[in-house]
Amino acid sequence: MKKKLLAVFLVAVMSFSLATCGEKKEEKKEETKETTEEKKEEKAEDKGKLMMATTTSTEDTGLLDYLKPVFKEDTGWDLEWSAVGTGEALKMGENGDVDVVLVHAKASEEEFIANGFGVERFPVMYNDFVVVGPKEPVAKTDDINTVFTQIINDQLPFVSRGDDSGTDKKEKKIWESLSLDPAADPNYIESGQGMGATITMADEQKAYCLTDRGTWLKQSKDATLESELEIICEGDKNLLNQYGVIAVSPDKYPEVNNEGANDFIEWICSDKIQKLIGEYGTDEYGQALFTPNAGTDS
Repeated sequence: MKKKLLAVFLVAVMSFSLATCGEKKEEKKEETKETTEEKKEEKAEDKGKLMMATTTSTEDTGLLDYLKPVFKEDTGWDLEWSAVGTGEALKMGENGDVDVVLVHAKASEEEFIANGFGVERFPVMYNDFVVVGPKEPVAKTDDINTVFTQIINDQLPFVSRGDDSGTDKKEKKIWESLSLDPAADPNYIESGQGMGATITMADEQKAYCLTDRGTWLKQSKDATLESELEIICEGDKNLLNQYGVIAVSPDKYPEVNNEGANDFIEWICSDKIQKLIGEYGTDEYGQALFTPNAGTDS
């Protein structure tokens, strides 16, 4: 009799366990289904295109390709851009050809706003400029004045962007501060091209050039350089390279996508995206290509 009761009890326990397990599986399926549906709901609906003018360094480093799908998922805007020199990027903004600009020449950016073409400037990130070139005869230093002075005095080969970009503006400003005329160097040439192409030309000519660090890190790792260019000047406080973002004025150009521009500015300055910017490049290059600093007065 006891054996019979025990058997009945065991059957009941097993039946309850199976039923409970089945219920848990059903609950888990429902939870998974709900989570998937929530994620689908979180993805923003398509809103159309946002046109941006920016510098070649944001494209050459791969940063924009890295951020584009995240921006689309978070906001619904499809970001498209023209990567040119800062001077040309600001001209595109002045002509109302784009909705927002992301550039790196603060004085020119402030002039852009003062002339009524931009709404407000927001700092986004920075890296720094470095001089790359042959390790001889210029000795490594953290003094940009020493390097530029030796290049002119010794008439060493130098490749300039020569395209009114932020990098070109910085280079010309350094020559001017030293009262030096680069045209006095017969080996000074202008590429008239972006940073990546200018580095390639400097490599071919075994020449020196000023570049942003981010583009140099990517170019030196990903491209096949013929000579042994290396950083010969870095760390000078005059070589800080700050990037700012500005919405093109809807008062000047009512047809611009001001909603998308404001969404982009809020998005790229958010903690989430600032963190992504600060992480970009660390795995592949051993250091970040940009340092985020939204919210500062840089």
